[in-house]
Amino acid sequence: MKILVIALSGIGDALMFSPSISLIRKNYPEAEIDLLCMFKGVKEIYELNPKINKIIYFNFMKEGFLKSLFFLIKLRGKYDVTFNVYPSNRKEYNVISFLIGAEERYAVRYLRKDFVNFGFLNNQTIIENDYLHNVEENLLLAELFLQNHNIVYEEFDEGLDIYFNEEVNTYALDWFNKHKIMENDFVVGFHAGCATLKNHIKRRWEPEKFAELGNRLIEKYNSKILLFGGPDEYELNEKINSLMKNRALVVKTDSLLQTAALMKRSDIFVTNDSALMHIASALKLNVIAIFGPTNTNYVHPYKTNYKIAKLNLECQPCFYYSPKPLTCSRQDVKFKCIKELTVDIVFEKVEEMIEENHLVNY
Repeated sequence: MKILVIALSGIGDALMFSPSISLIRKNYPEAEIDLLCMFKGVKEIYELNPKINKIIYFNFMKEGFLKSLFFLIKLRGKYDVTFNVYPSNRKEYNVISFLIGAEERYAVRYLRKDFVNFGFLNNQTIIENDYLHNVEENLLLAELFLQNHNIVYEEFDEGLDIYFNEEVNTYALDWFNKHKIMENDFVVGFHAGCATLKNHIKRRWEPEKFAELGNRLIEKYNSKILLFGGPDEYELNEKINSLMKNRALVVKTDSLLQTAALMKRSDIFVTNDSALMHIASALKLNVIAIFGPTNTNYVHPYKTNYKIAKLNLECQPCFYYSPKPLTCSRQDVKFKCIKELTVDIVFEKVEEMIEENHLVNY
């Protein structure tokens, strides 16, 4: 049995399929499971995963139509089964799965914009459920596959998977030694970025608020603040650090896996709804997740200790999975859900986490 996981929609979405891969591997150990991705970060978080046979990395957006078509023709007929990870509600992903030509094409049937995005090209589907986490939707796809193949399966879900090797772990130890982060230091990681495609930059809590939160944590708990993010977020992190009078550390690494290895040291991780939030979940960190327009049912930190910092507006959540850009229908304050989320609210959640888990020795 040759299975291809089509994980084209981003790092967090790809990572949220990892429990499904574990479930299939545990109950169908002889299957060949490959993964197709187009973001380098996805490749990095899966390249050490022993449950994957092969990673196929191809940047469809960069390569263009003709090269992409030729690439898919070479894959055609090589797989018995494909999975479109949830969420991936775009016609391009469904067409790619169809062109690869597997006999069984698993995907979620979306409640919104499914037909216009060619959801009918998939022939093994479950119906989207707005009350389930994305991981749970993906697990239902895996269970449907096992049922279709008459496999009496054992339910298995230990959360998100990410693996490190000795080289990456040594890198992290050297980094902390270089920056004088000691074993007894109270370390708080921040991720102030998130995806920017389809206007999702509007999900970001303001950098000024991250800076104020950092200042409070330093003044009250003598915290070491680490600012995480990719190269496109270094400028954002430098801005936050400047507002903190350069009392934080801007983390710059050569790979997402190195970033994840450094994140492991965080006693608390404060983050927007982002890929690094899901990596924090995979690392079993104490997570404070900042939410605005997105549905916490879908993407709250999974199988880790967490708290949600959000307002409770009548219009929340307003974003559901479809290709359209993120918009706000409010007439008073656009994206009020994130703009009026105060530092006090987030700081209170951090202090609750500290107290409940005895994270600071007075």
